[in-house]
Formats: sequence, structure tokens, C-alpha cells
Amino acid sequence: MRFLIDAQLPPALAERLIALGHEAQHVYRLGPNGAQDRSIWSHAKDSKSVLVTKDEDFVIRRILDGGGPSIVWVRLGNVRKHVLLPKFEAALPRIEVALSGDDAVVELS
Repeated sequence: MRFLIDAQLPPALAERLIALGHEAQHVYRLGPNGAQDRSIWSHAKDSKSVLVTKDEDFVIRRILDGGGPSIVWVRLGNVRKHVLLPKFEAALPRIEVALSGDDAVVELS
């Protein structure tokens, strides 16, 4: 599975996903304009990446557009990466199953 990690989440999440055998990229690698919502959305859509974000705006856009990238909506609040990474990894099998089905948005809370 291919993931694009949004700016509010640590690059270490992309690194962890890569270590688990997935393709992953953090938006900081997209360059100075890469952190703009329109650029993130377009890149995720064009690269067929799952967008991992804390930003509700992307969820709303996905619902209203009826298309675009699938989204993992991280709703854990402000947590440090030593809390986030194990929670994401533990939820990853459930996330993969949901995304391989018809779910366009998967919540991680």
C-alpha cells in the first residue's frame, strides 16, 4: 500500500510504514509548495496514495467530491510519536482491510 503522510504527522510515521513493507512519503519531500492542501490532494490522487492526515478538511473534501484519495483520519489529538507509531502499527491490519474494501475514510482514534 502507498501512503502520503500529511504535515501535522511526523516523518517517522512514513519511515515506520516503509519498515513494515509499504511505500510511504511525508509531504515535506514534496518541496516548499508541497504542504499546501491542493498540492497534497493532487499528489495523493495522482500517485494513488492513501492520505494519512489529522486535517478534517480533507475528509470533508473526500465526502463532497465523491472521489479522490482514500484517507486515514488520525484523531488521536496531540500525541508524541512514541505513542502514535505503536497505535498506528496496531491498527494497520484493520486499516488495510477497510481500505481494500469500499471504505474511503478510515478513522484512527
